[in-house]
Amino acid sequence: MQIDREATPFVAAAAVPAVVAAATGRSRLAVTLGALSLGLGAFFRDPQRSPDRDPVTDAGVVLSPADGKIVHAGPAQPDVAPPGEWLQVSIFLSLLDVHINRAPWGGRVTAVSHVPGRYLAAYRAESGMRNERSEITVERVVDGTTRRIVFRQIVGQLARRVVTRVRPGDDIATGQRIGLMKFGSRMDVFLPTDVTLEVSAGTRAVAGETVLGRWLDTDGR
Repeated sequence: MQIDREATPFVAAAAVPAVVAAATGRSRLAVTLGALSLGLGAFFRDPQRSPDRDPVTDAGVVLSPADGKIVHAGPAQPDVAPPGEWLQVSIFLSLLDVHINRAPWGGRVTAVSHVPGRYLAAYRAESGMRNERSEITVERVVDGTTRRIVFRQIVGQLARRVVTRVRPGDDIATGQRIGLMKFGSRMDVFLPTDVTLEVSAGTRAVAGETVLGRWLDTDGR
């Protein structure tokens, strides 16, 4: 399985002392540090994903950008969404979830912003506007109409950094890798109100595979 390059300093920080411990005969410490190194590597695992439908040609499908538990699916929570009327899907990532993030919908990246903030528990609703986060806006013209979605990488109590690998002007595909969040976090996706949601709170989502919702006036009707 592929491991993201962000794992290198974390894995090395445990692996190098493990080698030293083994060389000096401290076998128990070496095993502990070796296990820690493997665990850190597993956190940065980057599995391949295969959606049921072709997201490149199906302009109506919005996929999950993250693995984890859906903690909100419905009208946007007060004071959390961007200005305007939105639906909101929030996904909480535990330490055991894959933390590679994917684009929920393909199009042109029109805005990327990083907002400093706090480190509240990511499952709390207010973390969506009070925690440190990166916000990405994607637009796409479908049947002559410009459609827009917004999604956020939000840090939590343990996740103190997000990595965002897209910039304004980039053209991205649905399901494309766009970055990751380190050590527990949350993803919020804000969708126009003419999208029909296909998930509910309490269920689990898989990045790049689970359909969050779709516009029914396109290929998905």
